[in-house]
Amino acid sequence: MTRIDDLPVRDELRGQTPYGAPELDVPVSLNVNENPYPLPEPLVRAMAERVREVAGGLNRYPDRNALELRAGLAGYVTRATGHPVDARRVWAANGSNEVIQQLFQAFGGPGRRALGFEPSYTMHSLIARNSGTTWISCMRDEGFGIDLRAAREALAEQRPHLVLITSPNNPTGAAVPAKTVLELYDTAQEARPCMVVVDEAYGEFSDRPSLVPLVEDRPHLVVTRTMSKAFGAAGLRVGYLVADPAVVDAVQLVRLPYHLSSVTQALAMAALEHSDTLLAYVEQLKDERRRVVSELTAIGYDVNESDAPFVQFGPFDDTRRAWQAMLDHGVLIRDNGVPRRLRASVGTPAENEVFLQAARAVWKETTAAASTPR
Repeated sequence: MTRIDDLPVRDELRGQTPYGAPELDVPVSLNVNENPYPLPEPLVRAMAERVREVAGGLNRYPDRNALELRAGLAGYVTRATGHPVDARRVWAANGSNEVIQQLFQAFGGPGRRALGFEPSYTMHSLIARNSGTTWISCMRDEGFGIDLRAAREALAEQRPHLVLITSPNNPTGAAVPAKTVLELYDTAQEARPCMVVVDEAYGEFSDRPSLVPLVEDRPHLVVTRTMSKAFGAAGLRVGYLVADPAVVDAVQLVRLPYHLSSVTQALAMAALEHSDTLLAYVEQLKDERRRVVSELTAIGYDVNESDAPFVQFGPFDDTRRAWQAMLDHGVLIRDNGVPRRLRASVGTPAENEVFLQAARAVWKETTAAASTPR
């Protein structure tokens, strides 16, 4: 059979594997940070009606600029953050991944550099690779925070064209203080005009204020967000950015025409109209996160601070073995490659109870194995 490497693919793609987490049939799946609560029935009915309404016009292209959706998102962000945002500052695409890809296409590319603080969201470096942008990794400190001294040195030496900051950070969980973002933004501008992108996919789950207000009067700052997490609409695939209107103009130079279908735009509008109901689930997940952190700590695990709908915990002598042990107990979590740490999404109370039972069993098993004479 013909292999990928037998084709004339780009050299940097040879030997690579597609991004993705394991998709396994298990009793409890807590590995991809999905909102575990199904959409409420009134919203499902409203969505069905919206699809019926637009179905008759599917012979026509959708609104190319998604004007109604952008206005709806601007209204939601204004209510959620308390900072006025108009539609000219908002751009939407197929998930925040596509938004970030468009930013790389507009501001990155061959001969340009992007810098991120790792461990963090793996897709950032993959999008850099896919866009021909050189990726520079600046490692976080032992507590997974951003070392400002090391960051300043890296920014001065590398002079990147793009800087990526994930807040709350995935997979480690903690949000980045606004003061840190502002210091990084100012430092990044010293060498050359540099776009600073704050990936706020899990922003609604943090008790810290959103960083959206920082965009005001900072034309090189972008905040990206998504409807996949807080809105429980991962299958909808809608993400968006908030930035200076000139940034919105720039990404429109690289976006594909009619990239958001009429159905997607209609369903997203329906979800926005039910935002209060959907955000109530966020509060439930935050309560469950606190319970999960407390229980894991009581078991004996070290749990990293989390402002997100997931927790990173450990330490494990062998993360792959610990991951498999959790799976053997019917719980699928995530090994992100962070040394001695695993990550578990916060699920429903019932799912979390199964996870905690598995975590207790694995703790006993690993403790017993460590104390057994060899």
